[in-house]
Amino acid sequence: MKKQKLLAMFFIVNMLSVPVAFAAEHHSGHKMAGGGSGESASTCLKPHVSKFTPAHLAKVAPGSEFSFVAFNISNPEHITATVKKVPVELVAEFKDPFYVVKGKLPAFLKNTAARINVKVSGKTSHCELENGWLVNITE
Repeated sequence: MKKQKLLAMFFIVNMLSVPVAFAAEHHSGHKMAGGGSGESASTCLKPHVSKFTPAHLAKVAPGSEFSFVAFNISNPEHITATVKKVPVELVAEFKDPFYVVKGKLPAFLKNTAARINVKVSGKTSHCELENGWLVNITE
């Protein structure tokens, strides 16, 4: 009789813990056993920009060219740049697996420090990036 009660309690406890374990695994973002991929359509690789030219705090002339490389970008049209909050036209060239992105500083900016601010828009806020660097514009 005791053995049957213990067996019944063991069965009930195990049945109650399975949904909890499944929920914890499902919400953790890890792949689930039994087939689910654990990924959704909104999953993305975070964009990355680097190799800023000219270097941070470099002295440059008005209208000088700047460039950087962008990784994990599906569409270069999602990349925007501003210099002292002035939008700058960009040209992107694909060099597998990244883009080389180039632009020019506004010619009217003289004798000032300016931040080149790069923003990459994505489907969700997890897929967005904002980064930049400072240059000293002379003349």
